[in-house]
Amino acid sequence: MLEYTISRIRRNHGLEHATIHVLSEKHSRFSAQGNSDHRGFSLNIYGDISEEQVMAAVEEARQRLRSGETQLAVHPNCGTVLVTTATLATLAVQLVFGVEGRRADDTPKRLTNMLNAGPLAVLMATLAIIVSKPLGMQLQERFTTDGRIGDMQVVRIQRVGPSVVTRVFHLLLAGGRDKYEPRAYRIVTTG
Repeated sequence: MLEYTISRIRRNHGLEHATIHVLSEKHSRFSAQGNSDHRGFSLNIYGDISEEQVMAAVEEARQRLRSGETQLAVHPNCGTVLVTTATLATLAVQLVFGVEGRRADDTPKRLTNMLNAGPLAVLMATLAIIVSKPLGMQLQERFTTDGRIGDMQVVRIQRVGPSVVTRVFHLLLAGGRDKYEPRAYRIVTTG
């Protein structure tokens, strides 16, 4: 049962990303954010995209995944990539400061060493950020999404009221501008 649930989440996550890719091919000047579970996915659109356009994009994404375009299931702005980036950058900085902090016997020298390590910490964080994107994409492809959706069907697409999370992302992605008022959708799948 757990394996089936994880498989459903990964396939819904892949369809979510494929839908965002399809929307990006057809529209500009919008942002999107989503999250998936075993029943389907939620999609928040920040921009001038109609409900009909969202419905058409979900169906096109489903068809294209079923036709073998599994690369659409992976997206560079996925939370998996962001978490990988944050984790590697944090570990890189902690490593530099941890090593520098241990190189001195007393507190004043330790503080001086740590301040002097600032440029190295920035360099290591930058390298971690560069490495993290391809690594995050691989993690996403292997563990958090699946473009092989099989016989998945879309049961319904319905507009829902924006959640608190949707409103927060509205501020982050669109600066809270009214012309990018969020539209939230719930896409329910089966199969």
